[in-house]
Amino acid sequence: MGVKGHHAPGGDCKGAAPLCPPEACLASFLNNGRFRMRIPFPDTDIYALTDSRQSRGRSTLEVVRLMLEAGIKVLQYREKDKDGGEMLRECMEIRALTRKAGCCFIVNDHVDIAMLCEADGVHVGQTDLPLAAVRRLLGRDRVIGVSTHAWSEAEQAMAGGADYIGVGPIFATATKAGATPVGYAYLERAAAGCTIPFVVIGGINLGTIAEVARRGARCCGVVSAITMAEDIPGTIAALRQRMREARL
Repeated sequence: MGVKGHHAPGGDCKGAAPLCPPEACLASFLNNGRFRMRIPFPDTDIYALTDSRQSRGRSTLEVVRLMLEAGIKVLQYREKDKDGGEMLRECMEIRALTRKAGCCFIVNDHVDIAMLCEADGVHVGQTDLPLAAVRRLLGRDRVIGVSTHAWSEAEQAMAGGADYIGVGPIFATATKAGATPVGYAYLERAAAGCTIPFVVIGGINLGTIAEVARRGARCCGVVSAITMAEDIPGTIAALRQRMREARL
């Protein structure tokens, strides 16, 4: 029997109150009534992101396979120039690959695609859907990350129930042209006061990763330094080594 404003797991809206929230109906339909365990954000060092515009002509799937070969435990699908159908097809394939590899799969911006491909979570920016709205769609069992560029935004994300935040861009980066670098001050503030995991991002490469690690970064989001590398597994290993050495 439906509860006011909701419906039973796996059911339809026929027995629900007339004002059954459409996002709840969608979530129920896509989840097909299956119980989902709460997905924790992985405790890991490298958070890899895709970018087909900077992949040396390789397909997104080829790059993803090489990332997973290197042991990446959290991967974000971030593609800005593809249509919805192409993104969904790629995400369905990446979901299968990441599930087999035990890798947390995050979709950037597109909550609908994340739900359809059963991704582990979504990452949203300050001008995307609000955190509360995304949580209503995804429920409590999916990971939600929020980009932040100042401590006030971090506090808001933490208070709103984000599972992790992005901190950056630390340096200028071609991946996000026009974004103003936040520098080390915000990184150090996040390292001192953040109560949830945070991912340092923006211009992170072999030349910069050691310094951000020394200043408190435990997880670094890396895009072009990985996707543009000739040897992706070797580059990921080198990034990890430099982070480890910087913490000694």
